[in-house]
Amino acid sequence: MATILAYTSPALGHLLPMSAVLSELARRGHITHLRTLSSGVETGRSLGFETEAIDPDIEAITQDDWRGSNPIAALRISASVFSSRAEHEVDDLAAAKARVMPDALLVDVNCWGALSAAEANDTPWASFCPYTPLLRSPGVPPFGLGLRPLPGALGRARDAAATAVLLAPLERVARTPLNAVRARVGLAPVRSMDEFLRRAPLVLVASGKPFQYPQTDWGEAVHMIGPCTLDPGAEVVPEWLSKIDRPIVLVTASSEKQDDADLISTAMTALADEPVHVVATVPAGEPTSLRAPANATVCRYVPHGLVLGRSVCAVTHGGMGVTQKALNHGVPVCVVPYGRDQFEVARRVEVAGCGTRLPAKKLSVPRLAAKVREAMTMAEGARRVAAGFAATGGSARAADLFEQRVLALA
Repeated sequence: MATILAYTSPALGHLLPMSAVLSELARRGHITHLRTLSSGVETGRSLGFETEAIDPDIEAITQDDWRGSNPIAALRISASVFSSRAEHEVDDLAAAKARVMPDALLVDVNCWGALSAAEANDTPWASFCPYTPLLRSPGVPPFGLGLRPLPGALGRARDAAATAVLLAPLERVARTPLNAVRARVGLAPVRSMDEFLRRAPLVLVASGKPFQYPQTDWGEAVHMIGPCTLDPGAEVVPEWLSKIDRPIVLVTASSEKQDDADLISTAMTALADEPVHVVATVPAGEPTSLRAPANATVCRYVPHGLVLGRSVCAVTHGGMGVTQKALNHGVPVCVVPYGRDQFEVARRVEVAGCGTRLPAKKLSVPRLAAKVREAMTMAEGARRVAAGFAATGGSARAADLFEQRVLALA
């Protein structure tokens, strides 16, 4: 039995999938401590973890990448946010370790300071990534733009150009503050984000093939473990949900603030005359501000697993968590990406044949209606992805890897 300290960024979409792995480790008898966003403390404790909030100064640095005018501008904002938080994470993780005295660490991939501090220390550790990581792989386009894979010399040339012209300058901006944090904890500088993220002895990625491109190969230390879905509160079916007698289309907005409110209203209008019932969740918005037609219900939160079991399609903003959760249920998706990693999610859905992609800039009632109808015909592709997720071994495989490659060194 070991004592594990898990450390997350202030994002619900990171807390929940990591908690699926932590729950499996706790089931095996390990003592689990969690440091996470303040609004997630109750969730962590309800799952049986000793849970405390991260430094409030970290949460005060808000993720406002949605203000970026294009994907590169948004990535630049994200890099600034992560590097600003990193300064506080070094001391915050040290304080948590002093209190918990853990045998091993599991650190969120977005916590650049905590990752650096973990690398500089002698406590065995691993990183956890709930989205497609910024790692290079032959034949896979550079992360961020949602480019379609192109084979052969043409694809290699395009990917090299995109990396050099668009992403290399962004990396240079991110490396300066990152390397300053690394120097503070006594580490050598890194030359790329790929190099930085590979410093972890074990990287657990909450995804799997064929959702990820077939040619993806991130190396021996990086393991896909499926979506690691977790649905707090799924034990009780709300009365309003049990009364719905039509097939359901789940529509979701981001759990972190971004400019995606028009997705909910557009979807409800597009499907108002269809023989379905729309269940829309707006965790970062205000449900009462949206006027729902007769065949729609809007709420801040409902366990998605309860809805997906009766769904024929999910319309998502491209968040990795909810998109993969739908596919894990064999439900095809229509993805309308707005920013962050959502362009990559949408492209993978399209390439895997498990749903459709509609850029947010092209969002309209007739276009969305057509894309949803098309997605509904792609259930076979969704089931194929679900089978691939199951083949990863999921949270049990993640716990095996953590025990074998991290706890064995404790």
